Amino acid sequence: VIYEVVTVTGDVRGAGTDANVFVTLFGEHGITPKTHLTSKSSTAFERSKTDVFRVKTNNVGQIKKIRIEHDNTGLNAGWFLDRVIVTDMNRPHLRFYFPCNNWLSKEDGDGLYVRDLIGSLNPMDVPKINKYVVRVFTGEVSGSGTDADVFINIFGEKGDTGVRKLDNDKDNFEKGAEDKFTLDAPNLGRLRKINIGHNNKGGSAGWFLAKVIIEDIGNKCVYQFPVGRWFALDEDDGKIQRDILVGGTEATGIVYNVAVVTGDIRGAGTNSKIHVILHGSKGLKNSGKIFLEGGEFERARTDLFNVEIAALLSPLSRVTIGHDNCGVSSGWYCEKVVVYCPFTGIEQTFPCGKWLDEDEGDGLIERELYEMVSLRQRRLKKSPWSLWIWTSDIKNAGTDATIFFQIYGDKGKSDEMKLDNNSDNFETGQTDKFMIELPDLGTFYKLRIWHEKRNPFAGWHLNKVTLLKTLTKEKYSFNCGRWLDINEDDNEIVRELPAEGTLVTEVMPGEMIKYRVTVCTGMVSGSGTDANVFVCLIGEQGDTGERVLYKCINNVNKFEKGNADEFFVEAVTLKQVRRVRIGHDGKGGSSGWYLAKVIVREEGQPESEAVEFPCYRWLDKNEDDGQIVRELVPAGESPMLKNVSYHISVKTGDIPGASSDSKVFIKLYGEKADTSKEPLLVSDNDLGNYFERGRVDEFTLDTMDIGKINRILIGHDNVGLRSGWFLASVQITVPVQGRQYMFPCNRWLDKDEADGRVEVEVYPSEIVPIEKLINYEVSVVTGDVRAAGTNAKVFMQIYGETGKTELIILENRSNNFERGATDIFKVDVFTIKAIDLGELKKLRIRHDNSGGSPSWFLERVEIVDLKESTTYYFPCQRWLAVEEDDGQIVRELVPVDEAFVKKDSENDGQSLATLGLEQKAKSTTYTVKVKTGDKKNAGTDANVFITLYGSKDDTGMALFSLKASKINKNKFERGKVDEFTVESVDIGDLKKIKIGHDNKGNSTGWFLEWVEIDAPSLGQCLKFPCGRWLDKSEDDGAIERIIFPAELQTTEYIPFVPYEITVYTSDIFGAGTDADVFIVLYGSDAICTQQKSLCLNKREQRMYFERNSVNQFIVELEDVGDIIEKIRIGHNGGGLNSGWHLDRVAIRRLLPNGKGSETVTFPCERWLAKSEDDGEIVRELVPSDIFTEKLMKDGTLKQIEEEVEDPLEVHTYKISVFTGDIYGAGTDANVFLNIYGDLGDTGERKLSKSETNFNKFERGQEDTFTIQAVDLGILYKIKIRHDNSMFSPDWFLEKVEILDETTEESFVFLCERWLSKKKEDKKIERMLYEQVQLQLKAVIPYDSSTDSRVYIIIMGQKVQTERLWLDLPEGKDEFADGSVEKFSVWGLDVGEIKKVEVGHDGATPESCWLVEELSIVVPTKGVMYNFVCKCWLARDKGDGLTSRILNILDADCVNIGLKILYEVTVVTGDIESGGTDASIFMTVFGSNGNTEEIQLEKNGDRFERDQEDSFIMEIADIAPLRKMRIRTDGKGTRPHWFLERIVMKNLNNQEVATFTYGEWLSKVKNATGSLVCEMPAMINDEQMMEDTTYTIQVKTSDIGGAGTDANVSLVLFGENGDSGILALKESNKSNKFERNQMDEFNFSDMLSLGDLCKVRIWHDNKGIAPGWHLEYIDVTDSATDKTFRFQCDRWLAKGEDDGQLIRELACANNDILELKERTAYEIVTVTSDREDAETKENIWIILEGKLGRSKEFLMENSSKKRRFERGATDTFQFSSKNLGDIAAICVGHCPKDGKKSSAKADVYWHVQEIIVTEMELCNKYFFRCNVKIPLRYKRRDYKVFECAKVTESFASKARSLVPVKYETIVVTGFEKGAGTDANVFITIFGLNGDSGKRALKQKFRNLFERGKTNRFYLETLDMGELKKVRIEHDNSGLAPGWLVERVEITNSATGVTTIFPCGKWLDENRGDGLIWRELFPRY
Repeated sequence: VIYEVVTVTGDVRGAGTDANVFVTLFGEHGITPKTHLTSKSSTAFERSKTDVFRVKTNNVGQIKKIRIEHDNTGLNAGWFLDRVIVTDMNRPHLRFYFPCNNWLSKEDGDGLYVRDLIGSLNPMDVPKINKYVVRVFTGEVSGSGTDADVFINIFGEKGDTGVRKLDNDKDNFEKGAEDKFTLDAPNLGRLRKINIGHNNKGGSAGWFLAKVIIEDIGNKCVYQFPVGRWFALDEDDGKIQRDILVGGTEATGIVYNVAVVTGDIRGAGTNSKIHVILHGSKGLKNSGKIFLEGGEFERARTDLFNVEIAALLSPLSRVTIGHDNCGVSSGWYCEKVVVYCPFTGIEQTFPCGKWLDEDEGDGLIERELYEMVSLRQRRLKKSPWSLWIWTSDIKNAGTDATIFFQIYGDKGKSDEMKLDNNSDNFETGQTDKFMIELPDLGTFYKLRIWHEKRNPFAGWHLNKVTLLKTLTKEKYSFNCGRWLDINEDDNEIVRELPAEGTLVTEVMPGEMIKYRVTVCTGMVSGSGTDANVFVCLIGEQGDTGERVLYKCINNVNKFEKGNADEFFVEAVTLKQVRRVRIGHDGKGGSSGWYLAKVIVREEGQPESEAVEFPCYRWLDKNEDDGQIVRELVPAGESPMLKNVSYHISVKTGDIPGASSDSKVFIKLYGEKADTSKEPLLVSDNDLGNYFERGRVDEFTLDTMDIGKINRILIGHDNVGLRSGWFLASVQITVPVQGRQYMFPCNRWLDKDEADGRVEVEVYPSEIVPIEKLINYEVSVVTGDVRAAGTNAKVFMQIYGETGKTELIILENRSNNFERGATDIFKVDVFTIKAIDLGELKKLRIRHDNSGGSPSWFLERVEIVDLKESTTYYFPCQRWLAVEEDDGQIVRELVPVDEAFVKKDSENDGQSLATLGLEQKAKSTTYTVKVKTGDKKNAGTDANVFITLYGSKDDTGMALFSLKASKINKNKFERGKVDEFTVESVDIGDLKKIKIGHDNKGNSTGWFLEWVEIDAPSLGQCLKFPCGRWLDKSEDDGAIERIIFPAELQTTEYIPFVPYEITVYTSDIFGAGTDADVFIVLYGSDAICTQQKSLCLNKREQRMYFERNSVNQFIVELEDVGDIIEKIRIGHNGGGLNSGWHLDRVAIRRLLPNGKGSETVTFPCERWLAKSEDDGEIVRELVPSDIFTEKLMKDGTLKQIEEEVEDPLEVHTYKISVFTGDIYGAGTDANVFLNIYGDLGDTGERKLSKSETNFNKFERGQEDTFTIQAVDLGILYKIKIRHDNSMFSPDWFLEKVEILDETTEESFVFLCERWLSKKKEDKKIERMLYEQVQLQLKAVIPYDSSTDSRVYIIIMGQKVQTERLWLDLPEGKDEFADGSVEKFSVWGLDVGEIKKVEVGHDGATPESCWLVEELSIVVPTKGVMYNFVCKCWLARDKGDGLTSRILNILDADCVNIGLKILYEVTVVTGDIESGGTDASIFMTVFGSNGNTEEIQLEKNGDRFERDQEDSFIMEIADIAPLRKMRIRTDGKGTRPHWFLERIVMKNLNNQEVATFTYGEWLSKVKNATGSLVCEMPAMINDEQMMEDTTYTIQVKTSDIGGAGTDANVSLVLFGENGDSGILALKESNKSNKFERNQMDEFNFSDMLSLGDLCKVRIWHDNKGIAPGWHLEYIDVTDSATDKTFRFQCDRWLAKGEDDGQLIRELACANNDILELKERTAYEIVTVTSDREDAETKENIWIILEGKLGRSKEFLMENSSKKRRFERGATDTFQFSSKNLGDIAAICVGHCPKDGKKSSAKADVYWHVQEIIVTEMELCNKYFFRCNVKIPLRYKRRDYKVFECAKVTESFASKARSLVPVKYETIVVTGFEKGAGTDANVFITIFGLNGDSGKRALKQKFRNLFERGKTNRFYLETLDMGELKKVRIEHDNSGLAPGWLVERVEITNSATGVTTIFPCGKWLDENRGDGLIWRELFPRY
């Protein structure tokens, strides 16, 4: 809604203010945001001035009170406000008066500059203001007084007082004092709470407040607020601001985490005090002003605050942020505010991106920020708990250690939490209270509490812990009464405490149990360790946490070789111990440790109850798999089944200083459980130095299955020299789940950057399904033969019935494949993950013969499928060696029964014949294109290989050492694309590829951009984006990658099929050729293949097509269907002897079912040679016979031969080319022609031999050519071009005529254009049409940098459009930085738009795109949505999404006026050179206004001779159409245009209007030399306007110097639009415009404008004395015989009056219509056409107008005359006083008999629409209702409808034409180079017309400089409500580029200011390159 706010400044000395003034409206439905009353008018808020502001904000209903305030900036901020008047513009009779009559000033009056005013509808009312006496009692504690400023905000049920400073003349807030203050405020009702605090200023700011008492004088109540706490940064909990509830009950604080981000801009930081206000939904509740203490607010930092408020506000509706403007550099640039409320789990982002600085931008130091809904995140919900810790009251019980705790409940466990030990926490006998937040853990059963200090004085005696949930008061206590001390009790510093209390049931026995843990170290050499070992026991109920095994019961030296060390772990019962997690910290000299097993039993239980957890593996960074933490499961269970591998890739950002030396840890939170904090110590891709800039480190975490991952916690310990770390993202792959999680982070984890956090919780941005993998355990047994071991690399591949694994390298960190010393066999165990292979079929194993002694005797391989737990035995018992056995180093093994293996068989190996090696028949050709990135050192010299993986099989490794990069000699160079061919047997659908290189050669690193694989036989082209390095020293160091196809970039087409083409060359002298022979096949319906060369290279061209040879080619081409109708075969005329005599071509292909083939023969027996026959080197051949071989059921081949029935005829086409008869028209270039018919095309043919002229294509001549081609059917277009060769290639082509000699049909293709690189549109290729083509258009600008394809999806309530691709115009290949791109897209009408998704198909890290803003125009709805996005769409930036859903709530919605779609058809005459390339402009006039001048786009080939061009245009809703004006600019090479007519068809109602001209628009060819024409509309054969002659009489005044010699022009305006510019040239007097003279001008052949309403008249200021004093103008219309008088009596002179040379004059006839007091209203109701719509009762209505409210009109229903029936339209008439414009109606439904009893509950009237017409002026007001109105007896119950549309009658419009001065303010932007020296023009558009284009000039002033404001005054007749502004410049001067911040226009008659924000460049070299802008208002 729009409210009009009028402020009246008092008439007191110094009453005016320079500060920024704000208003907040409090209504019955909510509170509006605080709104800045902006006016650049320097005189706003001056003494005794009245200022009018329009405020657009949410509708809060009837206004109860307002808060008016200023920000105390500027020189004299004090303001004496007399009163404020607020009007709801929709219901203007609701006008509220708010008397103030008081200062808003720090110095004057009571020192307040915020006031709450109460209003009433009666200007005379004196409102009641309540008084509150606040008594503040400072405590009797030493140092309790304060010198700081104290603030209070009182909250009641009816709102709050706002923050008030408590200040009087006394020295307040001294120790033990009582201070009294009186506050004036509107009545707040019952008080609820107060918020009190101080601002920490002065020497001793700390304050101890005992209590506050508030007396409510008006309601005679007293409220007590006991406090009794410190307000000091160094006392208690450090708060200096608190919420206190009435009676001092403990406030349930809800915590909000507020992050404030300061921008990364020079000077962004501030020393001012920052405050925020958080607003709840609808603004009804707020937090009060909260001062953010302890923040730095330095450039590019993020400050974090925990704000506790006794109210639930989340989700917030908005946030207010501001500062107090104190301090040295008080200005501040705020980037954004992020608020997270743990209680609701909602995180909201409020972008700001503006200065809060008196001297920057708009000068505000407080702003309202709104949420960007698209960025809202849902996180884990947490509730607030109070935690009390009671330290015992015994000697030395206190500690200075940091305390940690963790809580366990039946739904999970909390994170480990740290309680910071301030100097005085945990002292003897003391209780410490903490606020903590916990997720829902169910019922608690235990708490673990510990500290980590092992020094003598850290001991602590803990009495008990209690926990209280603050909202529900659930309470638990945990009793301890023991030491946590290394020298007391059992020397433990960890305690587990069972939960007690009413909530804990008996079911959860909280008994304490001692677990005896025995750790057995293995007997392997070097197995002991000196590192610190920890253990965690995990049971059915919880776990023990990690306990350091410190105090051993039985050994002094722990963990030595062969030891069994015993330890006690005390814990609340775990029930059954299920697994043991054990590890060490890797510290000490020999930290490696070989652990045999762990035994766990409860103390006091027999040994037989002990559970054994075997390990028998190293925990050593350099042995086995390098892990130093293992999870063990009880003996007899397979650890592989119980554990899940999480593969974690951590990417460090590529920005300076990103690397870190700290220890990084990670914790995963899953649906079933959480892992513990895992340090990432040993990486899989061992890059040596971890977490380096731009690199990716990969880790594996083996732990229990935690289910789907919800979030992760990642961070580091901040130790080391370069501890800060920039984390880009984390990717977690869980093959067992078949999921891959992306966690984008893109932030610093650094004490000194951003918010200073070193750990962060991240939620996944996407979860991608991947192939599920299962585990196979492979044991390789090396034989017991001398020298059996090998040190070569061993590879293996397993084949099963559902697939096979990749090639697996068998390696781990230990030494493998040794001949065992202790055992007979050396068994190496490996675990591999692979897709589920089903039953295993065979195994291939090999080694690479490297190393010193590669020979290997393999005994056997055993594979356990851990999912099915089946074991397969693959016996081998053979050498894999070059020197032994058969010299093979690869063996294929098949599985045998267990029995065979166990029977110690001596026989050597199995026979391999049992393996059936199936050969597959079908093969597929893949064309592989590889793009190397365009980056420094991107190319590689290494050997590159690729493997394609299909759904059935893979191709194996294909080395691209193929010599055959078809394009480049030197492969894989920077920025190049290489093409290769890979043949493979049927591998099914392509799923993924693996590409890599062998790292050999000089520069091996390679940056791979993408791989494209085209499989014609599958009809698929897949794009595999990579965009990463394959380089040992970049990224993650991988030199091979697996890449998946990007779904959005896949293209599908008709699959190709193989053709066998046999070419027979004749046996004639010279028949052979070396040229490049190509072929095209045609099927029926003009389907054809691409042109395919038969030879791949020059070498083959020389080999094939020799005399009398037969050459066979197999080519894959598009499937042209069952019948080949013709072929085109030809060559390029290259090589030494290109002439070729072709005998015939045979084409064979398989039948569809594969049961045989058919061969088609195409005879030719002619030359294809330039020097033989007709000189053609391309022929079209038709088939003669078909030979078919079919496989019959009985297995025999049946052969059929048949003739082709009626093959297509070969036609001869005579082509006549006419060159134009103008200078330089001829060309010497080569001309090429392609003719298209409905049966096919000829292909491009060179027009070589002219049959009429030796020298072709000369000026004015006709050249004839003959082309033979198979029947093309009806010709509809040709493509003609030349190759721009030779000296004068420019060619003016008049037309082409084509005669089909066979059918004697002739076709004409007009051109009349140049084909030239220099002239016209610089094209040398044209498409010429025989018939009309349709083109469509719609607009989307934005800003960016990506070369991916961008799409948009528009979503409504229920439906959405499909992906609308925004493809860039030709010549642009990317959305470049800073560019603005516009698109028109058509899509489904989704109704009201709710969301818009914008995204791109880029899948690589490279394709990142920063979308600055996006605007969407929906012309058919008349709205434009502007989204300021400023967010990344990129895998690797921001939150990692490549598409974003923008909520329409985030957009600025601008009303741009409804547009209607018209189909416009322009018909150019059939006259020689009738076509044009001048610019054409159109204006359409209707009875409801007119359009602006719109340019008709040329689009290359429109507006040509005898052409009809149709296109779709959006035109304002002005129907019925009256006339059209067409103007051309007469420029270009062909400026003359013969316009026949223009037809406009309204696509909504199909109404057609025709505008006929039939004449030249030309300075030369038109008799009058006119470039403008006006055409009346013909609708249904009726001309909409009459023809007339206008006689214009101009009277110059009788004043000295009144006459002028300047050139005068005018425009007439009437009910049918305007006349266009009429130059007053031909007067009846020889000397025009002399003093006291009447000049008469006649304008014949005009269209009558009907009644005239105004004239715009001006002169050009030329001549000696150009100043002119005009008395009046009379205009006579001969058609209506009416004369209209326009009185002026003013100067049009630079030096007189207001200096304007242009005047608008209203018609004097307008005043005759005097409005009477009373009038009549016609009310038309339309009842809906639906079943239950009608009513038998009465309807009443009240009209609310701008001048007042009508009485109630009763619309009666009678039995005689039934009203309000289904679908009916009823008309009523009532007389009434004149109400002015009607803004709203109130409609009610009441019983006919007036009885209460007859008002039944379920009777409704369903009304569709109500139309009210005021009968005097005939203005119509439309109200769209479409609701049910219930039957009610009481008049209180009614529906209010606001006016949806007004059609104002001409008489009414004319009445409002009074002269108005418009103050126009132009604000230039603040960026570098923002100013302009160009000439600036403005056009203002209002409801009642426009101002015309006006130049903004001032004498001797340098205008439009950077950061400046310029003011101009324009006088015109009142334009009504301003709709838009067009601002432009002429691009002249040195630096014409101009950044316009905004334009403000004030109507000086009403005082209403309309603001038109711009914020864009008008610069040819920036953004979208426009130098004009249309601006729409923001209220």
